[in-house]
Amino acid sequence: MSVQVVSAAATAKVPEVELKDLSPSEAEPQLGRSASAVSAMAPPAGGGDPEAPAPAAERPPAPGPGSGPAAALSPAAGKVPQASAMKRSDPHHQHQRHRDGGEALVSPDGTVTEAPRTVKKIQFADQKQEFNKRPTKIGRRSLSRSISQSSTDSYSSAASYTDSSDDETSPRDKQQKNSKGSSDFCVKNIKQAEFGRREIEIAEQEMPALMALRKRAQGEKPLAGAKIVGCTHITAQTAVLMETLGALGAQCRWAACNIYSTLNEVAAALAESGFPVFAWKGESEDDFWWCIDRCVNVEGWQPNMILDDGGDLTHWIYKKYPNMFKKIKGIVEESVTGVHRLYQLSKAGKLCVPAMNVNDSVTKQKFDNLYCCRESILDGLKRTTDMMFGGKQVVVCGYGEVGKGCCAALKAMGSIVYVTEIDPICALQACMDGFRLVKLNEVIRQVDIVITCTGNKNVVTREHLDRMKNSCIVCNMGHSNTEIDVWDKSWPMMYSLCVFQASLRTPELTWERVRSQVDHVIWPDGKRIVLLAEGRLLNLSCSTVPTFVLSITATTQALALIELYNAPEGRYKQDVYLLPKKMDEYVASLHLPTFDAHLTELTDEQAKYLGLNKNGPFKPNYYRY
Repeated sequence: MSVQVVSAAATAKVPEVELKDLSPSEAEPQLGRSASAVSAMAPPAGGGDPEAPAPAAERPPAPGPGSGPAAALSPAAGKVPQASAMKRSDPHHQHQRHRDGGEALVSPDGTVTEAPRTVKKIQFADQKQEFNKRPTKIGRRSLSRSISQSSTDSYSSAASYTDSSDDETSPRDKQQKNSKGSSDFCVKNIKQAEFGRREIEIAEQEMPALMALRKRAQGEKPLAGAKIVGCTHITAQTAVLMETLGALGAQCRWAACNIYSTLNEVAAALAESGFPVFAWKGESEDDFWWCIDRCVNVEGWQPNMILDDGGDLTHWIYKKYPNMFKKIKGIVEESVTGVHRLYQLSKAGKLCVPAMNVNDSVTKQKFDNLYCCRESILDGLKRTTDMMFGGKQVVVCGYGEVGKGCCAALKAMGSIVYVTEIDPICALQACMDGFRLVKLNEVIRQVDIVITCTGNKNVVTREHLDRMKNSCIVCNMGHSNTEIDVWDKSWPMMYSLCVFQASLRTPELTWERVRSQVDHVIWPDGKRIVLLAEGRLLNLSCSTVPTFVLSITATTQALALIELYNAPEGRYKQDVYLLPKKMDEYVASLHLPTFDAHLTELTDEQAKYLGLNKNGPFKPNYYRY
């Protein structure tokens, strides 16, 4: 960058303006004016209207560091250029020293004018043109747009992969191909793959057990020949799980279990890597089932394993493709809702394949449900409502592991927390943890936030919603959207469990979108409630979840798939099983090195005394943590 020295005398003319003599007391305030104020008062060179602005080329550059009144009046910064013309009594002095230190010229008629002084200023050559011209309104807007554009071109994926409003085309109507020429996927925008890949790489750093499993078992390929069809939340953490399954030999096809939780850039990265993924954020109900069917109904591809989160995929195959369902070797289910449906099928004698209940495994129940929700409940509420928790009255429906996590987080933030519960054991735990146990009807008029986490249906009914106070926030931390009475028809459409008598989707109520995943539902009298994620899972719809905790769950899912796929015939019958305790302990041990933790080992004598194997399992299957 070159530097030029420019003479002010070459570009500025000092006009003659008559000034009155000022006493020292009167002059003092005048000297306090800034240079910019003085220049603003001066008329343009060459005369003209003193009110008119100077030409752009003659305007002074924008003040930089050290500018302002103090800097302008300091000796080091040079004298304040003043357009002075003072009447002098002595006409014989042709040259006089001006009182501020500058040269003065005396004309024959006695008028004293200040001689032009050469003031050197430094300008950068490549900035001279830009800073000497004050931008017009249009120019400022263009500059702002330029800066905004450069920001989105940075390496911040948050600015780059957000959905653009100018692309409303459904992914189902797009023809997209990845770099390998494959079109066996359906995502929002395959061009977002680069950003998704960065997110996956970040997630890998917080998922040590899956990465360790990938290294240990990659040579053995324990899932070689496995054809896994999955329906889970499609996030960076799920992507690490899918790529681990692929590294262990499996072929995978995937859909989303929630219409709002898919990260479009991650889905694009998976599609770019060759995984057939059918999911995007904001699917319609029809899109949801279409995506599941595209995963399942593929010519020449028969799945033999199911990894499900919610039971929708399992139920779809069971109802639509019964012959395919009979050839499945095993089902791994993660959620309360899905496990409940599996037990229903088993009780009715309709479950013709073995299934693994991951949700009730210790490493899922005591870690994902508790610690994940303890952190993500605050994240979801903050991102959507920007609210202050201190002093707010909150009712949490359900005191299972999810409820425990939510209550602990809110209590720590200073909220007044009430709990509703049907189980006397969980209810007693809530009381001993310092929470007041109530019925929902007792507090529904006074609470500021209602959170459901039961896994049940019709927990918050239209009657409750009618009685809530103005601006009450309503959200759900359970897997399914059946807990809050939002819909006027069953969803998913195939489950009789989800039919509601009344709902928020009725003509007398007005829905007003505030921001993404935040709606005002307005009553005829003007009362409104704030509904988050339309009653669906708050944390994965409106925020994110801790990667490390999901590593525990994902590793449990991977080991359950390996166990069911490789189990000798007869080990597992057509029923629902819990993960073996030994496997739970193995998952936990894979995560301990992250904390530089060191386990104590039993001596032979201690192991004999307790009747245990030195290497575990250390608790019987019936033990409840």
